[in-house]
Amino acid sequence: MSDPAQGASRSIAPWLWWLTLVAVAVAFSLRGEAWLRRLLIYLSGAGWARDAVTRLPLAWQAANRFVSGETRDEAMRVTRALNDQGLLVTLDFLGESVADAVQAAAARDEILALLDAIAAEGVEANVSLKLTQLGMKIDPALAESNLCLILERARRYGNRVRIDMEDSPWTDTTLAIYRALRDEHGYDNTGVVIQSYLFRSAADVERLVAEGAWVRLCKGAYAEPPEVAYPRKADTDASFVRLMRRLLSAEARRNGVYAGIATHDDRMIAATQAFARDQRIPLDAFEFQMLYGIRRERQLELAAQGYRLRVYVPYGTAWYPYYMRRLAERPANIWFFLSNLRRR
Repeated sequence: MSDPAQGASRSIAPWLWWLTLVAVAVAFSLRGEAWLRRLLIYLSGAGWARDAVTRLPLAWQAANRFVSGETRDEAMRVTRALNDQGLLVTLDFLGESVADAVQAAAARDEILALLDAIAAEGVEANVSLKLTQLGMKIDPALAESNLCLILERARRYGNRVRIDMEDSPWTDTTLAIYRALRDEHGYDNTGVVIQSYLFRSAADVERLVAEGAWVRLCKGAYAEPPEVAYPRKADTDASFVRLMRRLLSAEARRNGVYAGIATHDDRMIAATQAFARDQRIPLDAFEFQMLYGIRRERQLELAAQGYRLRVYVPYGTAWYPYYMRRLAERPANIWFFLSNLRRR
């Protein structure tokens, strides 16, 4: 027998979300893109918004532009198709901020199975993950233990695992776990992410260059206070270019740094191409990285030009926060979402 209260909640939820969309549109018109971005990031962590959006019949249809599927098999099919087009892949089982050790173990086991599948299928893919998904907020030692098992499995297959960077309160802990596993436990098959909007990133990059690290450089996709991160996009972009040049410098390459330049911004891409040409950097000495579902034609174009292009391919049922951060990174994607809803 159905629960009348649950049915009422489901009927109200779409209206709640439509009101939210109206608020988003008003925010954009009155306050501009920067304020809209902060609103969308807030919504990415709001439980009421998650419940409302995920109940909409066509919400998954819109999110599916950026998420390969809800299952590992769907993600593997997308990976094979991308490989067939000459693109590399990093796979991400979606999830973050688990509530207990049981959930952290379940995420760990799924990632272990993902590494098994990559090896069995023979696809060209590595793995990205978030430490809060492995229990970092519960106990950093729990996340470190879970990641140790994942890195051991990856090493058995000759594969690599990248630790995604989350919001700034966890930057120090993330880097500490990364270094403990690499330096103390000997797992040299792990890498880390640097976000150009953080003031601290220049110093972090200097240390990573000295260490010969495996690094992905991105702009950042969380709401950060002005004392921690650049509030203006122009400053974040300028920082991105500076950090890119340092990660691709002759010293960095001598030390063994391999950088993934993660951007969809043509200006950042052009700056990287120009620096590589000026410094005569081989095209296989670094790679561009882009998200699944964003600028697909540009991805193929760069690969056709001889650049290594890796696509970040997420999958899983916990797609809502990831999807909302993608909207925040590029608010124009909101209109894609609305166009799907209008087809109901």
